[in-house]
Amino acid sequence: MARKFFVGGNWKCNGTVEEVKKIVTVLNEAEVPPEEVVDVVVSPPFVFLSLVKSLLRSDFQVAAQNCWVRKGGAFTGEVSAEMLVNLGIPWVILGHSERRLLLGETNEASFPYVSLNFGNITIGRILDWNNVVLAYEPVWAIGTGKVATPTQAREVHTALRKLLHDNVSPEVAASTRIIYGGSVNGANCKELAAQPDVDGFLVGGASLKFLQQMDQSSEESDISDSEVPEYEEKIYLRLKAGQFIVRNTDKTCRCPFCAGKKKQDYNYKDLLQHATGIGASNRKGKVKATHRALAKYLNNDITDTTCSSEQLVVFQPNPSKSTSEDQFVWPWMGVVVNVPTEFKNGQYVGESGNRLKEQLSRFHPLKVHPLWNHRGHTGIAIVDFAKDWTGFKDAMAFENNFEAKHYGKRNWLEKKHRGYDIYGWVARADDYNSAGPVGDYLRKNGDLKTVGDLATEESRKTDRLVANLASQIEVKNKHLQELECKYNETTISLDKMMEERDSLLQAYNEEIRKMQHLARDHSRKILAENEKLRSELDSKRQELEMRRNQLDKLVAQNDVDKRKLDDERQKNAMKNSSLQLATMEQKKADENVLRLLEYHKREKETALKKILQLEKQLDQKQKLELEIQQLKGQLQIMKHMEGDEDATVKKKIDEMSEQLKEKIEEMENLEALNQTLVVKERMSNDELQEARKALIHGLGDLLGSRSLIGIKRMGELDDGPFLPACKQRFSKDEAEIKAAEYCSHWQHELKKPEWHPFKIVDTDGKQQEVIKDDDEKLRALKEELGDAVYKAVTTALLEMNEYNPSGRYPIPELWNSKAGRKATLTEVINYILKQWKTYKRKR
Repeated sequence: MARKFFVGGNWKCNGTVEEVKKIVTVLNEAEVPPEEVVDVVVSPPFVFLSLVKSLLRSDFQVAAQNCWVRKGGAFTGEVSAEMLVNLGIPWVILGHSERRLLLGETNEASFPYVSLNFGNITIGRILDWNNVVLAYEPVWAIGTGKVATPTQAREVHTALRKLLHDNVSPEVAASTRIIYGGSVNGANCKELAAQPDVDGFLVGGASLKFLQQMDQSSEESDISDSEVPEYEEKIYLRLKAGQFIVRNTDKTCRCPFCAGKKKQDYNYKDLLQHATGIGASNRKGKVKATHRALAKYLNNDITDTTCSSEQLVVFQPNPSKSTSEDQFVWPWMGVVVNVPTEFKNGQYVGESGNRLKEQLSRFHPLKVHPLWNHRGHTGIAIVDFAKDWTGFKDAMAFENNFEAKHYGKRNWLEKKHRGYDIYGWVARADDYNSAGPVGDYLRKNGDLKTVGDLATEESRKTDRLVANLASQIEVKNKHLQELECKYNETTISLDKMMEERDSLLQAYNEEIRKMQHLARDHSRKILAENEKLRSELDSKRQELEMRRNQLDKLVAQNDVDKRKLDDERQKNAMKNSSLQLATMEQKKADENVLRLLEYHKREKETALKKILQLEKQLDQKQKLELEIQQLKGQLQIMKHMEGDEDATVKKKIDEMSEQLKEKIEEMENLEALNQTLVVKERMSNDELQEARKALIHGLGDLLGSRSLIGIKRMGELDDGPFLPACKQRFSKDEAEIKAAEYCSHWQHELKKPEWHPFKIVDTDGKQQEVIKDDDEKLRALKEELGDAVYKAVTTALLEMNEYNPSGRYPIPELWNSKAGRKATLTEVINYILKQWKTYKRKR
């Protein structure tokens, strides 16, 4: 007996609800051999078992990935075989290699009733081998993607079948299916399946990858419009064969081709409208073909009652030719005859239309029209129903109700003795074309149409509506994309504007702070000067007021007072002369200042002379020391040469000792004088430094950084080169802002003590600190802004390192701008005298 091929898909621990629905949809559309040839089994995670079973086509089966092989009980997290049977799950995978490797599952846990030992295999307690499939996977293929060759797989499968033959029975060995499960994919499955003992596959991750391939090649795998009818016919035949599930368990309907949609509980009419609308829309070829096949299947093979228990029949499963071609009066109308009447006052009267409407209320009539003629009530009434399919259902229920009671149209025509009961039926073509009041009313208020005409017209309207809606949606989507593009452009532009605004605001705030600081200092100076002037003006005003009062009193006095006034005038004249004398004294004082400056200059020259004298004395001292050492050496030599008979040598030694003594005394005197001069030199240096500090502090307003002799802040960065460098790299509007930013940044960098880009080199035997050529910051600065800015930064670095290496802030110093060096006190004093003389001549 040939063994049926087996294909199993193990989804492992993968998927969400939407992804699972998408997989099932693709599986439902797959073209596979019939179930007599192959068993197709899918194994989703436990949580999706019921969902997959309810959506999957009937010729595919569902398997669990594992189960608790003992009976249920206190085993938290396990799922027993009884539970799977209760769910209707026919298959389960036991002893998978991943559970052995990752979870440490043993043979005893997976197969409590099967003893497996390749040295001596004993298999027992398995009663029905027809429901057992063995799966072989090489250990070296687990999770690696490697696959056995066809020869290797055949050898192992043959060995396994021989083990079954020797240990169980030849029948079991011949009938049991042994499948391969080691990294099977679409590239190797065909060759493996051709091996004689390979009865199928257990596919792992590859069973899910077809979705990715389907998404990547969806455009290529679609069908053209010319292929839609052929594909529609294939899907229709598969629907008739029951390969797609249309009916839900609660008697509602579902669309097997939209498994990913949330709505899966349509009634018959809604599902028909859904299938017809998508089939007529501007969708892909396969989508249109599948939904057209579904609409055809619903029209020809499904009844309304099959999908919903709440609605009556609208279309019969296989409508007879007479029903589908019957012409009804539309809007739907019913005919009621044999309405009881009586003759009163010369005419016939009967029940009103409202009364008849109440009697027929269970059929939901809109209105009942009794028909009258010249003799009165004719005993006939016309019942109006709604114009939609619900009205048609009510009309047919109305007719079926009368027919069930044998009071239909056929009974009305056949019976001779009709009694007093009313008869009713739905108005059709014969009623419409009849003579009399019924035909007149129907022709006046209705038309003849078949159900097919109305369905076709409604389908045509639906198609137009769906097409219009689809075009509107496309237009809306294009508009939405344009709005998104505009939104993104606006967002990017706004972000850029905000960044520029922040930078401008920061620069503006910095400039405002500087201006406010300068304005405060200027205002403070002006207020101090104003206060001083105000006090002087107040004293002058008081003095003038006193004198004015005195003069007013003097005017009123007599001649004696006038004489006193003359005396006062004389005194005032004397005071004026005194003021002139005071002015002369001021000039003398100015001259004294000049003399004092000349005196300071002479003192400095004297100090320089003393320094020179000190250097000369130091030379004399060193010369004396050298002579003393020479004399000491000669004296030692003479002492060694001394003898008892050599008096001349002894005399010479005494002379040299006396000379050495004089030299030593002279050297001591020179050392005392030298020490005195050193002390005076230090005092002079201190006085000079104090004088420089006083000049820097007192002449800060007079001496600027641009004058010949000025005050320079050593270590302060020159901002001049920054603006030309920025003008080369930025626009004219941005250059000034960028120059200020760069200058501020590098002034801040200069103040950082941790940045010390210096190295020590030997120059003429002296160690000297110079700038490192390979410093990253300076190299980047030079590449970015050029040599001029680089030179300004390195110059400030050298000045900072020389004048204030520890504090790292600028120090003011008297500076000779012309010579480019520190100015001497002599140069500063000469420059001040020159400026004073120029100022004096101008006055």
